[in-house]
Order: sequence, then structure tokens, then C-alpha cells
Amino acid sequence: MGNCAIVGINWGDEGKGRMVDLLTQDYDVVVRYQGGGNAGHTVVNELGKFALHLLPSGIFRKGVINILGNGVAMDCENLWIEMQEVMSQGVPLTPENLMISDRASLLLPWHRDLDSLEEARLADKKYGSTKQGIAPFYSDKYQKKTVMAGELLYPEYLKAHLADILEWKNLTLDRVYGAKTYTIDEVMAWIDDFGAKIRPYVCDTGAVLRKAQAEGKSILFEAQLGALRDLDYGIYPYTTSSNTLACFAPVGSGLPSARIDEVVGVVKAYSSCVGEGPFPCEWFGPEAEKLREAGGEYGAKTGRPRRVGPIDIVATRYGVQMQAATNIALTKLDVLSYMDKIPVCVRYDIDGQLTDEFPFPTLQNKAKPVIEYLDGWQCDISKITEWDKLPEAARRYVEYVEQAIGCHIGYVSVGPERDSIILR
Repeated sequence: MGNCAIVGINWGDEGKGRMVDLLTQDYDVVVRYQGGGNAGHTVVNELGKFALHLLPSGIFRKGVINILGNGVAMDCENLWIEMQEVMSQGVPLTPENLMISDRASLLLPWHRDLDSLEEARLADKKYGSTKQGIAPFYSDKYQKKTVMAGELLYPEYLKAHLADILEWKNLTLDRVYGAKTYTIDEVMAWIDDFGAKIRPYVCDTGAVLRKAQAEGKSILFEAQLGALRDLDYGIYPYTTSSNTLACFAPVGSGLPSARIDEVVGVVKAYSSCVGEGPFPCEWFGPEAEKLREAGGEYGAKTGRPRRVGPIDIVATRYGVQMQAATNIALTKLDVLSYMDKIPVCVRYDIDGQLTDEFPFPTLQNKAKPVIEYLDGWQCDISKITEWDKLPEAARRYVEYVEQAIGCHIGYVSVGPERDSIILR
């Protein structure tokens, strides 16, 4: 078994967590390599239902090492809260099965403050942030104005480093936003509380990964969000502030030498989106509400109703290309069972010109969906686990999407549970 990345093909919320939870049975190590606590992976298994935001989705498998890589926005406070919730449901978390990269930078309380302040300043031009501090965090990281998790092991150095950063950060809080500033005592109190709790899990995870690689162990790389939220290749500026693509996994995980043998791209059987930005296939009114209710489309982190619509072949094909996907997991096929006709966006109309190509960000708001319809199956498929037992119309839908996006669909999910999966 080689190394594999599980990534989102669209706007996020495709069902990556349930696929990591399923496939981890074949891997020794699971690494989350980017993003922070601003989105969620919902996992349903024999232990219960979980909404993970920072924890890797492999934590439910015994004997698997789970790593939060250097590319992650490490929010000690929210991570500890999440760890307590998971442990309260009987899932053990120890420094043996959960490790935090000493090179991961800490997301600090002022990052959340700045996120909220900037969204308020933008008003009706806001980016749709979840206000978890992600954009200010990555901005600071690239300005070399963060502290690393490994500095928790060296408290005297950490305090001096924080004091230097704090002097600079308070200028922004005060002079740009007129907001509350921080004292070093306040920041150190936060570090002493939440930083101290995660300190036992901090280690040189790069060494752990190099050892695993040398021993021929298999590694699963877990992404957050999807290709269309990638900072460089997504619907800029309505993206996240990190790279969600599989090619970033070796860097963000702490194993730059890693070779990725398979990329499993996760695609929902229809489109959904949390937050602002272009979404060409969006439905509104009763039609949207019916699909939203059928699919339980509410953000795992925020609870916000997700925007929904038919599957977008143009955006999905682009996401497949950006992720270099070698296999596709199509999720939530069962949700479409109530429809007599299944809508599919096959191309865009931009100012009267038809196109099969995903447009440059400036043109994305002009894209109008061109819709075709496939026959529905109108029966419950949630208990089916064999391809040949799916209704013919359901099989045709899967095959149509597969041909249109140019990548084999090897997994078809018909429910949120771990075993509600059809292998092709």
C-alpha cells in the first residue's frame, strides 16, 4: 500500500472525513496537512457521530498514528475543546496516537479578533469567513510573525518572542481597527492554560514521518476544504488562506520527500457551498430548501445553511485536474433519490458564449449554468452495498458524471455511516 491523499474537488463539505475514516483501515499514519478549525469533517461510525475540525479523521482506528502537520493553523484552545469532546465519547487520545508538529505555528486569540474586525469592516463585501482567525494567521505566518508549537517546550524563549510580536500586533489592533489590545500577561495566561494542555503532544513529527517512510509504512494525507477554495487556484478572493491541493501535502505534512501514489478526490452528488463567492449552480427558494433538508446541508463548524444546487460538471472537472485525482469518491448519492429528474450543469454561458472551461475569477460571477436532466430512480438506495444492485438510473447517473469529469469513480457513498459505501 502506497501513500494516498484524500482531497476535496469542489467548494469543501464533500464528505472527506467519512472517506478518511473508511480508508484509514489500510494505512499506518494519517496526517492533516493544512487549514485550521474553520471547517469540519463529519464522521459516523460505531463509536457515534463526530464533527471534527482540527483532529485528523483517522483517530478512530486503533494502532494508527495521527499527525497535525506544520501546515496546520494550530489553535490550542479549540483543539483542546475538540479533544475533550472526542475523549468523552470513549475515543482515547494520547501522545502515542496523536502528535502535533513542533513546526506548526500557533493561532492566537488576536487572530480571531482580527478576522471578525476585518469582516465587519468589509460589510457587504465580506469574504464569508467563519471568523476562526485563519486569514490573519496565515498572513502573520508568511510575515514570520508567529510562534511555533515547539516553542511551548521552551517557555522563557516563547515569552520573549511573544512580547516582540505583541508589540507589533497591538499597533494593528489599536491604530487600524481601534480595538482592544493585549498585554503579555493575558497572552501568557492563555498559553499557560491551553498551550500547556497540548504540550505533551508536540514533537518532531518530521522525524516520525521519515521513520515511517523508511520502514515502508503507508501514509494517508487529509485535506481540508476543496480545490475551489485553494488560495492560488480557487475562486479568489473567496478562498481559504492555505493550499488545499494534494501537491501541497508533502510540504504541509512535514515530509517533503513523500511521494503520493493515489489521490482520492471527493465529490458530492450535487453541489453545496458554505460562505460567499461565485456559485453558478445555486438554487433558491423551496427547491433549494428541499435539497438542503434532504442532505442535511448545514455547516459542521458554523451551523450555517449551505448553499446548494445541482452537480457542476465544469467546476468538478476543473477540481479533478487541479488535484490530479486518480480516483473519485462520489458521496450522498442517496440524497437525490426524491427527484424524478436529476439536473446536471454541463457547461457555462458567459455573456452568450458557451464554455466547458472553469473561468478566471473576474468572470465567475457571470457564469450561468446550462442544465441537462437525467432520469431519477425515486427509491431508497441507502442500504445497497453492491454496484449491480443499484437502480439502473442511479448507475447511469454515476457513469455519466464519471465520463464527464474524466476520472474513475471508485467509491459511491449512499449514507454517512462507515459501511454505507459501494466499491466499483
